[in-house]
Amino acid sequence: MTRNGVLAAGNWIIDKIKQLDRWPGEGNLCNIHSEVRSSGGGPANVLFDLATIDPSLPLYAAGMVGRDSEGEFILSEIRRHGVNADHMLVNPKIPTSYTDVMGADGRRTFFHCRGANAELGVDDLAHINVPAKFFYLGYLLLLDKLDSPDGQGRTQAVRLLEIMKSRGYRTVVDFVSEAPEKFRSVVLPALPAIDILIVNEVEAACCCSLELRGTDGIMRWKALPRALEFMFEHGVGEVAVIHFPEGAVGQSRNGRFVFVPSCDIARSEIVGSTGAGDAFAAGVIYGLHRDWELEQALRLGGASSNFNLRSATACDGAVSLETMLDFLKNCRYTELGGVAFD
Repeated sequence: MTRNGVLAAGNWIIDKIKQLDRWPGEGNLCNIHSEVRSSGGGPANVLFDLATIDPSLPLYAAGMVGRDSEGEFILSEIRRHGVNADHMLVNPKIPTSYTDVMGADGRRTFFHCRGANAELGVDDLAHINVPAKFFYLGYLLLLDKLDSPDGQGRTQAVRLLEIMKSRGYRTVVDFVSEAPEKFRSVVLPALPAIDILIVNEVEAACCCSLELRGTDGIMRWKALPRALEFMFEHGVGEVAVIHFPEGAVGQSRNGRFVFVPSCDIARSEIVGSTGAGDAFAAGVIYGLHRDWELEQALRLGGASSNFNLRSATACDGAVSLETMLDFLKNCRYTELGGVAFD
């Protein structure tokens, strides 16, 4: 079987993005200036960004929504982006998952209803055998059933990833920021079943128990190579990537360490940061899918994230591959002082 494209499964969420006039203290009132509804969650964000980057890339969606207007909206968005929806399940007993995203002063807070995603299990996905090259799963720690033990000393997610690897998919995983003890019980056992891990610095710190950003807000640059080394020591198969506002680092197993600073953007041009991490992941996934060098893939991820910041929603800022490549020709990278990795 010749494999091409991406199959993405996991959280399908309605994002209700509200822009506030300020961040209120506890018990205080603020004003909602605007509200936008959009599809969210790792699979939606990654697939919809990829659909814009390269409309010729075969894309497949898998997951669960409720039988309600929010679920219908997600399904319509999948179809609108030209993504195959044959493996999307509709649960008549539980509502579609949603998140209220509150943003002000450059900060975001998420109020999440777990909904139908909590019922998605390995048996709902293990039968899928489409001719995609990559299988993306996101987000671990926000998929109750998949995060639960399977009765054989693993989580259901680990079993699912092992099944997909045995079928010839290259597995890609992302997870959400959670308590460190949950990382030890859910994430660490999954690392040997992950070929490509793409996470932010908060998630990486929880995973490897290293301080990657100090309480002063400054990146602990020398800890980043150790964090990547930890991921490989605990089983990541091919590539590990850590992204953060200042840039990204990555390494292939037995390959060289790579650092790419972020593309500079004026604060006045930033509309929102919802989905910025997933936009970065989409760019990296596209580059790796095309067998680019890791540094080139990280630069595309940075460009994808940069365009995302110019939109309030998770995917409306996405642009074509040609637009990003033109942007990168003249991109000015963020100037950073004190960067040292050894």
